[in-house]
Amino acid sequence: MRKILIILSIISVAACNSAKKSTSSNTASFTLENLENMDAEELTKAFPDANIEEGSDFYDEGTDERPYSILYPGTADELHITWQDEDRKKIHDLRYTKNGKWTSKTGIKIGDSYDKLVALNKAPISFYGFGWDYSGAVDWEDGKLKNSDVRAFLSPQNEIPSDFYGDHVIEASPEQIQALDLKVSSIIINYNL
Repeated sequence: MRKILIILSIISVAACNSAKKSTSSNTASFTLENLENMDAEELTKAFPDANIEEGSDFYDEGTDERPYSILYPGTADELHITWQDEDRKKIHDLRYTKNGKWTSKTGIKIGDSYDKLVALNKAPISFYGFGWDYSGAVDWEDGKLKNSDVRAFLSPQNEIPSDFYGDHVIEASPEQIQALDLKVSSIIINYNL
């Protein structure tokens, strides 16, 4: 009887460890930085259930046409990939706007507050005005994330003062920033810098 209990215990521990490994590898596969060196064929193999859509569109305020792939279109895990080349061999950037499985090694997530970005950056940040292509773009200034490939974009949850619109760095008091209730609405990792 004792031997049976020992064998059952060993089987239980082995099963738990197997489940942990499967979960951690699944989590790692949804880490954006792990995609950097993949081409379109490798993405298809790594994410066979992604229902990948492909096409071509204009970016950078309509000045640059690039091919794209969309993984998990229309879901919380939707990820937009633009390519540097027509053969889809080298990623230009990765973009997402929904709070699904995708993560960044920086710790930044969709929905994070302005204050959380400051904490992750370990220094003050600034941001650009709203109502244009790079609306709410964060400048990491001289912080920890300054040399990262990660770009975050903030969206206000409350009314925007008229002088907070446009392509310029916003000069805002802490009270104005708090009143805007800024949240991360989009994350881009750019590999073509």
